[in-house]
Amino acid sequence: MKVGTHAQESLADILARKTREIEHAGFALWGYGGNTCHPQTMVQPFARAYEKRGEAIYLCMEPMDSKHFALPLRADECSEDGISWSAIPESINVLGSRYALRIKSLKEAEFDLPLAHTRVAIGNSVGRSGDAYVNGRVDKACLEIVDTGPQIPEDSRIVQIGLVAELDSPFALYVRNRQD
Repeated sequence: MKVGTHAQESLADILARKTREIEHAGFALWGYGGNTCHPQTMVQPFARAYEKRGEAIYLCMEPMDSKHFALPLRADECSEDGISWSAIPESINVLGSRYALRIKSLKEAEFDLPLAHTRVAIGNSVGRSGDAYVNGRVDKACLEIVDTGPQIPEDSRIVQIGLVAELDSPFALYVRNRQD
């Protein structure tokens, strides 16, 4: 997932706020939008499959310059299914988003992720190389690492990861403000 300024808040401020939320509540909600990682049809089934195998699911984030200046409206309710809603704890703030990933850890990291060594794990593009899938307006995906050998194709995009978070069940939620 590409990350940067969101809802008029800098990435550094978001990182500090989310770190505090995890320290106080044991989790944070990382807001996002777009249907390529829809909570119910993409992220939840993807993450549950890994959870059943006893494997952790990581959100790898590529910092970027962003101009997301939507209103910083706080979501006050969340839902796993879009039908049954519950209050978001006051200590958790997710701003200017339709969806949120539930994370239990967040840390700065520095590593390269060759997208040619990933593939789409769920949905209509399952099996497609992450290198071919993540481009243009597609800035997030449910990818899995594949062993394609040590060679990275010359024309492969390499993403510089700057943040990593471990997802926590129920993994992805709808979020809203009751006044929406």
